[in-house]
Amino acid sequence: MSSCVGETVPIDVTDILARLKGLSAAEEFFEVLGISYDPKVLNVSRLHIMKRMGQYLAREDFSDLGDRTVAARACATLERAYEDFATSSPLARRVFKVLEDRDPAKAATPSRTFVPLDSLKPFGTW
Repeated sequence: MSSCVGETVPIDVTDILARLKGLSAAEEFFEVLGISYDPKVLNVSRLHIMKRMGQYLAREDFSDLGDRTVAARACATLERAYEDFATSSPLARRVFKVLEDRDPAKAATPSRTFVPLDSLKPFGTW
């Protein structure tokens, strides 16, 4: 993976957060931040990578920072999120609530009690 913020791939750091907010495809984030990626990893884990990047960015305080520093941090968060899923599966990382709530090591707890139809007494004629 290439280094961020113009070390090997020059990128435009001007107002980077606003520009990132306007992107939609995962590939666009990698392109804007000048980060190379394996399409196989991205195809399998794109939503997980982007969600994790958002989680990492939410922990950052960008107030009073210059564009270059903000871009470097944004780049680092995407690289970190990408590496999380390049080295591990989405199931192992459990980014989304549906995966967080379901532990495959535990048996599923039924949310309703099952009552067989033949155990019911008829209330009238069917």
